[in-house]
Amino acid sequence: MDEQRSAGPRRDRDAEGRARSARPRDGLGRPLPYGAPGVERQPEGVRRTGPETVAEAQRLLDAGMPFHAHEVFEDAWKSGPAAERELWRGLAQLAVGLTHAARGNTTGGARLLLRGAERITPYQGPYGIDVPGLARWARELAGGLTGPVDAGAEAPQLTGGPADRAPGPGR
Repeated sequence: MDEQRSAGPRRDRDAEGRARSARPRDGLGRPLPYGAPGVERQPEGVRRTGPETVAEAQRLLDAGMPFHAHEVFEDAWKSGPAAERELWRGLAQLAVGLTHAARGNTTGGARLLLRGAERITPYQGPYGIDVPGLARWARELAGGLTGPVDAGAEAPQLTGGPADRAPGPGR
């Protein structure tokens, strides 16, 4: 058995020795064949301020890359103040819910969108985050999923109120 393991393909590892696929990824985080051009991955473990996290995640959402925005929120969730962890975790769930919806996984996407909306609802809009607007966006998108969506067109605005929000397709 050990001989078979050592004879098999070696797993890609990061600098700390953790298993990490070196395969390139597309804008929705799906693996591509080795050698194919892919989208630059988000570096992990980056410490950002709340406003920096929101700005970087919004840039990625606007570019149609919610999987990458999820990674930015995940960094904040793991390294931010304990009192904000559930906010960042909920925002990460919204981003990965949009990722699943864009990949055509409407059931998983809807579940994550609803779970994320529920998780962020207790917060009172730190860093200008429009919590009520995001929760409404997530619930509306989850309720209307029938097939893959365009991640860029359906990307939410994280800050501002309804007057700042440009309507997108399906809204």
